Amino acid sequence: MGLLRLLCLLPHRAALAVGRGIGGLAHRLGGSRRAVVRRNLELCFPNLTPDERNALALEHFQALGMMLIEMGLGRWASDKHLASITTLDGLDYLLDASKKGQGVILLGAHFTTLEISGRVLASNSPPFDAVYRKNRSAFVTELQRSGRERSASDTIEKREIKKMVRSLRAGRTVWYAPDQSYSQKGAEVIPFFGVPAMHTTATSSLARLGNAVVIPFFPRRLKNGHYEIVFLPPLEDFPSADAAADTASYVEVLEAHIRTCPEQYFWIHRKF
Repeated sequence: MGLLRLLCLLPHRAALAVGRGIGGLAHRLGGSRRAVVRRNLELCFPNLTPDERNALALEHFQALGMMLIEMGLGRWASDKHLASITTLDGLDYLLDASKKGQGVILLGAHFTTLEISGRVLASNSPPFDAVYRKNRSAFVTELQRSGRERSASDTIEKREIKKMVRSLRAGRTVWYAPDQSYSQKGAEVIPFFGVPAMHTTATSSLARLGNAVVIPFFPRRLKNGHYEIVFLPPLEDFPSADAAADTASYVEVLEAHIRTCPEQYFWIHRKF
């Protein structure tokens, strides 16, 4: 942790360059994780040549290395510094919903810029609760939870459904990234880039039980090392009577954003 904090003192683009180098090394040593990334890319981008997919896999590992730096920035960088390297597009969708006193599900996904975007969100939005998942590693779990606690008013473990619903009914915002499904329970098979994949349908239930509006929210790292955070309009007719259709509408907007920065999605997760 001490070394990471020192790296974060470097000029921003220099720090990201170090992260990119770490990611490149991880790619060379990647083993089974590199195989997972390549398989995901093979299924989702069949129109790319093998060389193009291999190049995208390397860019993904480089993005993972930069994510390490960005986790540190999310913990220790000043609000002023983060504001200087970030733009927000569509924030009024969130602010307008919050002013009405209605609960908001801020619907995200697992991008490599996830943690730094939460810190930026904390400086520009009403208070929110952040959902996290326990990892098999207690160290990783605590790193993730404490990092999100730096941004969020409260943290909620993803199985604490009742706590999420209470927050939403109280008119709070809950930041939730439901794109990783680890169980068939409460999930449906929904195409992801045209390939059948398990997706949790919990967002539909949360929106219904919490009487919440659902606003997709995605970050993106730009070529110059700055960040753009995009808030989309609230999903229409959500929730409906069809939880699978609701989930498919989320997957559709997620896919569209992934295509704008494919190397930044979390392909290291075993999606299929």
